[in-house]
Amino acid sequence: MSLRALAVLREVDLVAAEDTRHSQRLFDSHGLAPRTFALHEHNEQEGATRIIERLAQGQHIALVTDAGTPAISDPGARLVARVQEAGFAVIPVPGPCAAIAALSASGLAAARFHFVGFLPPKSAARRASLEAIRVLDAALVFYEAPHRVLECVEDMVTVLEPEREIVVCRELTKMFEQIVRMPISAILEWFKADGNRQRGEFVLLVGPPPASEGIPPEAQRVLKLLLEEMPLKTAAKLTAEITGAHKNALYELALTLKE
Repeated sequence: MSLRALAVLREVDLVAAEDTRHSQRLFDSHGLAPRTFALHEHNEQEGATRIIERLAQGQHIALVTDAGTPAISDPGARLVARVQEAGFAVIPVPGPCAAIAALSASGLAAARFHFVGFLPPKSAARRASLEAIRVLDAALVFYEAPHRVLECVEDMVTVLEPEREIVVCRELTKMFEQIVRMPISAILEWFKADGNRQRGEFVLLVGPPPASEGIPPEAQRVLKLLLEEMPLKTAAKLTAEITGAHKNALYELALTLKE
């Protein structure tokens, strides 16, 4: 909790909270006593109307969520859009973000990252989502709940390369915080070795795909066909999506073929 955040919460006329009971414990620990009302995923549109009416009266309102940054896999995005459309300013007050905190302590040396957030709850849709991003040359950042984390990593093991690294960040900034890194092939055994490891809120980070030693013949065939019909960069990108081959290697091959 930053000094700026404490000052804001002291000065605003009203605090919209995802769960007022949860937020009250935070306020009590800092000697704060703001007026609050609940704003969550089920009443966000209605709450936005109420907030806009109060802003029109000249009031200042803060938004807090239970265990994360508002509008980042938490309620708030629709509220922000409505408030901005009504002509009022939305001012971020920087604070902890689970994705960035996890990346900073992950040890992954990826040059870029791709924030996924929560994957679909059903296995088939979850595997399809993983397939769609499997070839991205970036660290992948996921959020997951305790009751689905084992199913989620099972699908990761099925879809992703076994030599990739995975970092499990559990209960970040809390009493039982845990950060571990290992090959993705070892993750199921790690989770099953201790039931407590499946408890809490999770950030899962997966390293980029391994460097390709060569381009499979089928990927080369697809690339050659696409190069006859479309620009080089587009052909390499589509070939990567179709075959799973590494996009950068395909691009270099495409340059050679064009020459």
